[in-house]
Amino acid sequence: QVQLVESGGGLVQPGGSLRLSCAASGNIFSPNIMGWYRQAPGKQREWVASISSVGGTNYADSMKGRFTISRDNAKNTVYLQMNSLKPEDTAVYYCNLRRLVLKLEYWGQGTQVTVSS
Repeated sequence: QVQLVESGGGLVQPGGSLRLSCAASGNIFSPNIMGWYRQAPGKQREWVASISSVGGTNYADSMKGRFTISRDNAKNTVYLQMNSLKPEDTAVYYCNLRRLVLKLEYWGQGTQVTVSS
């Protein structure tokens, strides 16, 4: 089993920044991909960004240039630096880990991000 715990969410004004963290524990093996998803009220969950165990990154088009995903393998932690936040970024942000060999997937409970003046 793998456990994921998100932190760092909160209330920010438009144009502000937040850094989310996701700490993983348990049976973590490489190769794997860790990523972030978000779900706004009344909308489908959408993919935000992902990073592989060797550091390769991918972003949804609307996040490019504003969000940066990174990871610290020694700490089993992934981060999402969010800049130039917009009201439409308001959502619950979820951490995800995929073990590629066994095709196992794990989710955190989410952290609320609210962008409002």
